Amino acid sequence: MDNAIGWELYRSFLSVLQEGSLSGAARALGITQPTAGRHIAALEKALGFALFTRSQSGLIPTAAALELRSHAESMHSAAAALQRAAESHGSGVQGTVRISASEVIGVEVLPPIIARLQQQHPQLKVELVLTNRVQDLLQREADIAVRMTKPQQDALIARHIGDVMLGLHAHQDYLERCGTPATLDELATHTLIGFDKETPFLRAAAKALPIPTPGGFSLRTDNDIAQLALIRAACGIGVCQIALARRDAALVRLLPQQFALSLATWIVMHEDLRSTPRCKVTFDALINGLQAHIQQGQPPHGTSQ
Repeated sequence: MDNAIGWELYRSFLSVLQEGSLSGAARALGITQPTAGRHIAALEKALGFALFTRSQSGLIPTAAALELRSHAESMHSAAAALQRAAESHGSGVQGTVRISASEVIGVEVLPPIIARLQQQHPQLKVELVLTNRVQDLLQREADIAVRMTKPQQDALIARHIGDVMLGLHAHQDYLERCGTPATLDELATHTLIGFDKETPFLRAAAKALPIPTPGGFSLRTDNDIAQLALIRAACGIGVCQIALARRDAALVRLLPQQFALSLATWIVMHEDLRSTPRCKVTFDALINGLQAHIQQGQPPHGTSQ
């Protein structure tokens, strides 16, 4: 095996895996299709085994290619992190910071925080990655992450900023049509919005509350944004953040004394980035903005809900 394989070969390999064809990879990378083909052929020759087989639907990765994919993705993340670090050098706050967050936090909560951040630092660029998967900060898949689980790695700086409160909600139009449940047992007669697949969150929540299995939901989707949209469209009853529901006077919280969940929320960054201006100001902005959001979901002073 050739130990001096250039990164551009692995980059083309990863792009073919992602796009499914040489033409797609070429478009994604801004190179010609013959160049992408030469990169794959050169990589296969250097490695000593085939990476793809041809079919009518495109290129099918071999077992060896699939085994190499995670390593190529790590190389891609490291190369992107290197570029972000290089762009940030100079006076003041500049360069690119990559933030990873869940779908709901990324769509509903972070945009105004990012807008204020860029108003304060016009030279700062932001890459926002929306995923419910915990991205690996040690592998530099992101610079900063908003997580709903406590990080375990010692090399990470983690700040617990509070608990996001969740509750059952429905649109008032739905309640006018179908009635308002007075007990948890009455939920069985209503249209419930929930997940299509059982998740670790569902299993953990079910230990404390009578949450249905996926089969018990009348409307099922594993996309959190879609669930929120279904609640807002008066399709049924579902779980959403109390702070988000309070933005819409038409959303009504149900059974607050009987159903309440919380998600511990953390802002996490690799410790090597603590003195990097672009990451430091972003880290602080996320803490301040998310703490304000969490506070909006807390019970009013002197009340229990």
